Amino acid sequence: QLQLVESGGDLVQAGGSLRLSCAASRNIFSIDAMNWYRQTPGKQRELVAGITRDGDTNYADSVKGRFTISRDNAKNTVYLQMTSLKPEDTAVYYCNAIVIALSRKYNYWGQGTQVTVSS
Repeated sequence: QLQLVESGGDLVQAGGSLRLSCAASRNIFSIDAMNWYRQTPGKQRELVAGITRDGDTNYADSVKGRFTISRDNAKNTVYLQMTSLKPEDTAVYYCNAIVIALSRKYNYWGQGTQVTVSS
């Protein structure tokens, strides 16, 4: 069973920066993709950024140019560097891992970390 633990959420002023971390309980080299999602009350969870095992990245339009996702295989950790934060970035941020095995797709989730951006 893969476990994910997020950290780094905090209260920050608009224009500030934060770095979120997602630590995995095992080697992430074999994980097919790792993603960051966010969710606010009453809204669906939305994909913020993703990185594949090959290092390909993708971002939501709302965060392009401001957020950067990266992975450190040696530390079994994925990061989300967030800059130029806006109040609308306020949300609970969740780490997600996708493992594809024997043609089946497995999703794993962390418990979330709160990011609050004040105006």
